[in-house]
Amino acid sequence: MAGRRRDSKHRVLRRGESIRADGKYQFKYHVNGTPHFVYSWRLEPTDKLPAGKKPCLSLRELEKQIGYDLDSLSDPTGKNMTVEELVERYLSTKTGVKPNTLANYNFVKNLMKKEPFNGKKISQVKTSDAKLFLIKLQQDGRRYSTIKTVRGVLRPAFQMAVDDDVLRKNPFGFELATVVVNDSVTREAITRKQMRQFLKFVHDDNVYCKYYEVVYILFHTGMRISEFCGLTLKDLDMKNRIINIDHQLQRTSDMRLIIESTKTNAGTRKLPMSEDVFRCFQAIIEDREAPRYERVVDGYTGFLFTDKEGLPLVAMHWEHRFNHMVKRYNDIYRVQMPNITPHVCRHTYCSNMAKSGMNPKTLQYLMGHSDIGVTLNTYTHLGLEDAMDELKRVEELENARKEMEKINGEGTVSQKMFRII
Repeated sequence: MAGRRRDSKHRVLRRGESIRADGKYQFKYHVNGTPHFVYSWRLEPTDKLPAGKKPCLSLRELEKQIGYDLDSLSDPTGKNMTVEELVERYLSTKTGVKPNTLANYNFVKNLMKKEPFNGKKISQVKTSDAKLFLIKLQQDGRRYSTIKTVRGVLRPAFQMAVDDDVLRKNPFGFELATVVVNDSVTREAITRKQMRQFLKFVHDDNVYCKYYEVVYILFHTGMRISEFCGLTLKDLDMKNRIINIDHQLQRTSDMRLIIESTKTNAGTRKLPMSEDVFRCFQAIIEDREAPRYERVVDGYTGFLFTDKEGLPLVAMHWEHRFNHMVKRYNDIYRVQMPNITPHVCRHTYCSNMAKSGMNPKTLQYLMGHSDIGVTLNTYTHLGLEDAMDELKRVEELENARKEMEKINGEGTVSQKMFRII
């Protein structure tokens, strides 16, 4: 029987749909030029099943099941869309992103253009294809962090296709660590002893002593270096000894200086100054030479450190200075100092606060983390010695409790107990 364009309920049939002579709905589609068919007694899921017929999915549920988006048959951005087109479509939905995020997106697009995978039709990408593609990237010498960035675009892009009913399954819906080797190097905190040695070296060195206050502040506040670079005189409440952090200074790939909001909402915070940190900021303000031409960056002026052109220093400047300081230290001393960067200072601060027994929620606030898991798992570097010290402390408390119970029974207090209390 020739296909009708409307059914008995006067509903318009889509292309490929028809009704057979026995009243059963039929859908015809092609795979590589070969016709295939699916059948059902119901067109829509809400239709009643004819009496005496076995339960079955509706025709249009079957159509979705085979991944055929009928509403987009005339749309070339459906099943025939390539990976490149899908990525472009996905990124077009990411509006209002920060410049660094946009730079990452462009990096991924440029990398993908060199890969044959980029021209593959999304309907032909299986989970094994996705895994093999990431494995190839690592075999080609791409680092784990790069592969993670690529997958960070491909996974949500394919998920968008699933949400649009173009695909049934996201081929990138697997854990990355199960496919490629994590060869990234963890930036460890340094020990308290190393921190004291490095600070003393910077303080006493004829060349780098002028950076001592900066190094001390970074080690004792846990600020991100972009947050420190963005500080202006107005952000320092010297009367109440509070550091106001509500923005950061960044330099884009085209060398423009911009002010951005903090990394996360939790990054906007107020940090109390310790006595030593307060004195360091005092010294910086007293030594600060106002630039001849005050540069304005997105409405902000009064930056703590500027170059000869009056432009504020950015993270890269301080990273280079830290590299030079560590190199000079290691040129002088036999016991070498590990690599120290501004971010290592942040790791070290968090680790030291955790070892000191600071409440995790307080530490989360000071670090500006939106997820406490980051505070506990990423930045705290506790080892065997820390575990031994903690067990020793618990043991001393337990012994003190027992002795107190004994003393309460005897009615006397020993000198030893007095010292413990």
